[in-house]
Amino acid sequence: MLFDKIIFGPVHSRRLGRSLGINLLPETVKVCSMNCIYCECGWGRGEDALFSKFLPYEEIISVLRERFQQMRCERVEIDSITYSGNGEPTIHPQFAKINQSLIELRNTYFSGTIITCLSNSTQLHRNDVLEALKTIDNPLMKLDAGTQSVFELINKPFSHLSLDVITDNLRKFNGKLSIQTLFLRGTLDDGTIVDNTTEKEVDMWLERLKSINPHTVILYPIDRKTPAKQLEKIDKETLNSIAQRVQACGMKTIVSG
Repeated sequence: MLFDKIIFGPVHSRRLGRSLGINLLPETVKVCSMNCIYCECGWGRGEDALFSKFLPYEEIISVLRERFQQMRCERVEIDSITYSGNGEPTIHPQFAKINQSLIELRNTYFSGTIITCLSNSTQLHRNDVLEALKTIDNPLMKLDAGTQSVFELINKPFSHLSLDVITDNLRKFNGKLSIQTLFLRGTLDDGTIVDNTTEKEVDMWLERLKSINPHTVILYPIDRKTPAKQLEKIDKETLNSIAQRVQACGMKTIVSG
């Protein structure tokens, strides 16, 4: 499922309420640094992140301003303005500049509405991205695994990415972030078993969480069709059991779905 517009919605989000989505990425391809086995956008290609043509800052901001004006005239209410769309939003080379203008537009047209970014946490080595994400209300960062091996099975980075480096970069938020984790188990096409709910994996994931110290951790299961076909939706009892372990570490925990 790809989004064919810069702005979509508002849609109902199980995590964010009435969410107005913003897609900074091309309309015809998934552009991402990873190829997660559960991604609603389907399978991607690594070269698309390198060679895709991005919409320029001026066009994006013009569309946002026009839509915000229309929505205010129509008295449309929203809970979150959310970067999401066809892959990883922070890959856009002008993300920081776009973000600054979005904050200004939000303050003008939707004062009090939060800005959220759904991010896979892989672009935090770029200081412009890190500092931009620190300026929004709700940086919602992905951490789906506790070990490098399971990270590679679930998130399938197109180039080598170290889970240790990603964890170190998430610490730079100084706790002012949320972590989202999708739990799953299943079998990949080559017969490899993948499961991030095992005791070992959850133990390692918890150690990373404790070092990051997010104010909120959101746990959720598969809710849509996935590119990898033999994946299992984790039951609520298992998610609640994991959530209790997170809460015992002093972090607010939400079980979604």
